[in-house]
Amino acid sequence: MNLNIIKLMKTFYADSRRILSISYKPSNAEFNKSAKIIMLGILVIGALGLVLAIIVSLIITGTLSLI
Repeated sequence: MNLNIIKLMKTFYADSRRILSISYKPSNAEFNKSAKIIMLGILVIGALGLVLAIIVSLIITGTLSLI
């Protein structure tokens, strides 16, 4: 049992080192582009959720009550 846990820890350590060795710090332009895309996705999902909440509210109650 102990040997299995040690083997798993060694494998995890080796995998983590490999991932860290191929990763890099993004440039400012790349970071800003990623941040803009993520914010756009968050806004789209939020807007979609709001529209669905309005539609469900209108279907269930017949009136618009978001709060």
